[in-house]
Amino acid sequence: MIYPVISTKNPIFLTGSKIPRNQERCSKLSSFQSRSIFRSFHHQNPGIKPKTQFLNPVIGTNLGEVSVRKGKKKKESLWQQGVQEMLGLCGLGYWVQGFRCFPWLALNFHMAYNLNLNPSTLQLVQNSGNLPMVAKPLFGILSDALYIGGAHRIPYICIGVLLQVLSWGQLALFPVAGQALPALMACVLLSNTGAAVTEVAKDALITEYGQKHRITGLQSYAFMALAAGGILGNLLGGYFLVRLPPRMMFLIFSVLLSIQLLVSLSASEECLGLARSLGPVPTGQSVSENIRKQLSDLMIAISEDSIFRPLTWIVASIAMVPILSGSIFCYQTQCLHLNPSVIGMSRVIGQLILLSLTVLYNHYWKQIPMRKLIGVVQILYASSLLLDLALVREINLSIGIPNEVFALCFSGLAETLAQFKILPFSVLLATLCPRGCEGSLTSFLASALCLSSIFSGFWGVGLAAMLGIRSNDYSNLPVGILIQFLAALLPLGWIHHVPMSQPVEKKRKKGMSKRNRKTRRIGRVVVGSVFAYRRERESDAQK
Repeated sequence: MIYPVISTKNPIFLTGSKIPRNQERCSKLSSFQSRSIFRSFHHQNPGIKPKTQFLNPVIGTNLGEVSVRKGKKKKESLWQQGVQEMLGLCGLGYWVQGFRCFPWLALNFHMAYNLNLNPSTLQLVQNSGNLPMVAKPLFGILSDALYIGGAHRIPYICIGVLLQVLSWGQLALFPVAGQALPALMACVLLSNTGAAVTEVAKDALITEYGQKHRITGLQSYAFMALAAGGILGNLLGGYFLVRLPPRMMFLIFSVLLSIQLLVSLSASEECLGLARSLGPVPTGQSVSENIRKQLSDLMIAISEDSIFRPLTWIVASIAMVPILSGSIFCYQTQCLHLNPSVIGMSRVIGQLILLSLTVLYNHYWKQIPMRKLIGVVQILYASSLLLDLALVREINLSIGIPNEVFALCFSGLAETLAQFKILPFSVLLATLCPRGCEGSLTSFLASALCLSSIFSGFWGVGLAAMLGIRSNDYSNLPVGILIQFLAALLPLGWIHHVPMSQPVEKKRKKGMSKRNRKTRRIGRVVVGSVFAYRRERESDAQK
């Protein structure tokens, strides 16, 4: 009776993913011996089928490699699907966020011409409407702590978009809402509340996704989508404002928001590779305890010098500059009689510049020391404020440049540089953000920036009132512009709060584990209960 060489009790496995050279030789020898024994047995006993199935040790290895390859391909396909869904969801969201200038341009002209608001009241309405943006930290903490349907980012995006649809749809379908100032303010506040919730959830989503998959610089692509939406919004806004009433522009934006709502409802955080919770909170704690914990983690993160110092600088650099946007807007439309299409095209050029600056920063300017880059941008921002002085003093006419051309090229430059200055700080804080605080920290940054801009706008309203700038008197507007210029240079005195460079994440070096090194060094093959070691194989091979 011939006994089988290979035991059939256990399947054949290799302890390492790669077969050592001696082990491969042994595998070939064992497979050859198995086939020869099988042929001899079958030749001697042609009518008897062997009960033992002779296996090739390499088959187990090939099956394992195939399964590993299939697993890798499956993971790669899922990752690519998640990336596409991420780009579609957040790309559309930031594009729509930039496109908000389309209905706001119509709303500004509606308040200036149909409601006959003076410049100070117009600017007061604009800045008061941004008050819901100050509540972004609350929305961020809720987004981090409270899960809705097992997710904590996409549901908040849907809620924010729904609130915007209700507000702009009401302005479009009910003319009474746009005629009375209190009703108009209620719609503006509702719209900005929805925009605040949506922006918080999107910022937290790209921060969490970037940290999860070790992708840096997603904020740059968000700025690109934002600028692209602003370009098209201002371009179409100036065109449609001459041909359509503001209500139709509100309706067009409502339809666009409805499309974003449908896309957001069809998205899933599981496809993005983010954690999913089965309950309202990710842990076994209550909602109040988890919110309290998120608030404590936020305070600890903000108290770090690496976060607190640059955050203080960017907030102070915005808050201390009085903004005279309402006065300059009314001066351009009432005194210079600029066409709405010219103002819209000037903002288009500004958004094109912002898009170009974002691309340059993402590809080349990241290597520049951050303090040096921010210092140059701040100086350029202060200098761009003097361009409005040249327009008011008619310096452009003295050198042969018409008002339309000058406003078209330089009117939105200061606002563009002010937006671009935020990008390096957003990338910095997204890199330093602790795990679990993505929504609360990014929303705190956005809220602090919004609060500083609101303070800057109120400071500009007070300065205009103090200088006596009115609809029929712009004689002191140059003095206000000079005060703006000097205030914009003051933050350079404490620019040492800005770090020299961006922090770089250290990549982990992939090395073999101790077990793999031991397996590769010994290189043994398990065949049932038989263990063949290297020395025995080498001696057999020499024979």
